[in-house]
Amino acid sequence: MKFRRKFFAKALLLVALVALLGWIVMGLWNWIVPGLVTGAHAIGYPRAVGLLVLCRILFGGFRKHGGCRERMQWHRWQRMTPEERDQFRPMATPPSRQNEEAGT
Repeated sequence: MKFRRKFFAKALLLVALVALLGWIVMGLWNWIVPGLVTGAHAIGYPRAVGLLVLCRILFGGFRKHGGCRERMQWHRWQRMTPEERDQFRPMATPPSRQNEEAGT
């Protein structure tokens, strides 16, 4: 029961977020673009949501970005001693970079 409630709450939040972002995109487009670009027209709400989805596909994709994970790795790196960092570096360097450093 608790899982269903969380699932529906997240789904409702996602729908509300997309609706709000679509409204913001529509407002910004209708405020800025028709004045800047000759021949550009105001767009409606469905086109604004479509533009938002298109931009997400082209520029953001639908995979998770490593924000939290990268932060945890940064904190782990900061806690390492210089000796641990030196020991870790050969494992973290891609093979192509190792060849460059070796001079080959």
